[in-house]
Parts: sequence; structure tokens; C-alpha cells
Amino acid sequence: MNNLIEHDHRNIKSRVNAMPGFKCFRNATVTISGIELMHRKRTIYREGAVHDARPNPIYTVSVDEKPGIQAIGLTAPNLPPVPGKASTVGRDYEYVRRGTVSILAGIDLHSGHIFDNVEDRHRSVEFIALLKRLDEYYPSEAIIRVVLDNHSAHISRETMTYLASRPGRFEYVHTSKHGSWLNLVVCTFSKMARTFLSHIRVKSIDELKERILRGIEEFNASPVVFRWKKVGLGVA
Repeated sequence: MNNLIEHDHRNIKSRVNAMPGFKCFRNATVTISGIELMHRKRTIYREGAVHDARPNPIYTVSVDEKPGIQAIGLTAPNLPPVPGKASTVGRDYEYVRRGTVSILAGIDLHSGHIFDNVEDRHRSVEFIALLKRLDEYYPSEAIIRVVLDNHSAHISRETMTYLASRPGRFEYVHTSKHGSWLNLVVCTFSKMARTFLSHIRVKSIDELKERILRGIEEFNASPVVFRWKKVGLGVA
């Protein structure tokens, strides 16, 4: 196994060296750790294809938060399109801010199913609530591998206490510092921003929450299994 890892490290390093503007050096600690991290990520995504063949299956869930989603309201009714004059809906440039919400979400990398909690805040208590949803959803004998960053709510005393109460149930895999783009749930947030959150206007916080939950419900009706790819590194 060690020989395989070392071979993959050399393979990735040679690919990085071949890319314009990149150069690996023998003594570059950050570069070597980055290669090791990339190998780890590739291993995780490869294991996704064979997770249910294990005696104790491993389910990998990519988790993150999208905070500060504004509940923006209209100050005047929208104007309908006018044939020959205006092809789009007219909207006043002024708006009313009604508050913000946070989406705490996870996406199952094997099935594309999205777990979503829409909260007023994103503290440890809200994050633990998401972990409990994962715990309830998956078979009791399974291991839940969570890919996430080092946000304080993920590693707080309260969260660690909860994880300790479920020994062997959860396994953390942290993304690197400034490397949240490696986390596939970010693609889900991008999809939200380009669809049901785009130019959204609501009358209340509750309406915003309801529309977010409805939008994610529609996503889950036709789940998409995302495949993270980095061109030039042979990672897919």
C-alpha cells in the first residue's frame, strides 16, 4: 500500500510539474502535503463506487454551510413584460431587507441526496442537528464519513461531545486551509444560487425558508451525483 501511495504521489507530482506556472520542489512541505491531500481526496471519491460492498458500508457526505442568505422584499410590485417594449419583468431598484438565514447542507456523494437544515444561525447546536439527521438516515451499522472544513462549529466542545456519544459512527475528513473548493457540496450551493435563489424576493423569513426547502426537495426528486475533477492532475 505504501508503494502504491508513493507511486501516486510521484505520478501527481510529475503532472503538476508539467502544468504551466507550477513547480514542485523536494523540500516544499506545503507542496508535498498538498499532494498527500489530493491522494486522500482521490481515494475517498474512488471508494464511493464500492462503499456498499463492505461488511460495514461507508457513506461519504460532503457538508458545509451557506450563511447570510438575505430575505429581500419588494418596495413596489413588479411590472410585467410589454410586447415590443420590455422583454423582461421590471423591478424597482430599491428593496427591503427582512433578515438572513443559513443553509446547513450535506450531499451524499454516492446517491446525490441532499440533506438540508435552514436555520437562523449556524452554531454548534445547528450543526449537531444536521449530524443527527445523518445518524437517523443511514443504517445503524454504517460509518458516516463527513468531508468538511475546520469551521469552529465543526470542532467545538459541544460537537466533539456529541461525536463521542456515537463512537465509531462518524469519521471526519477535513479539507485543507483555503481549500473548501475541494468540497463537492459547494457545487450544490452554486446550483441553488443559479436556480431558486437567483433574484429571489420574499415577504418574510418564513417564506424564504419554505422556498429553500421546496427548491431542495425538487433537487432530491432528480438527484445528481457530482464528480469532482481537476484537469491536469489525473483526479476524477
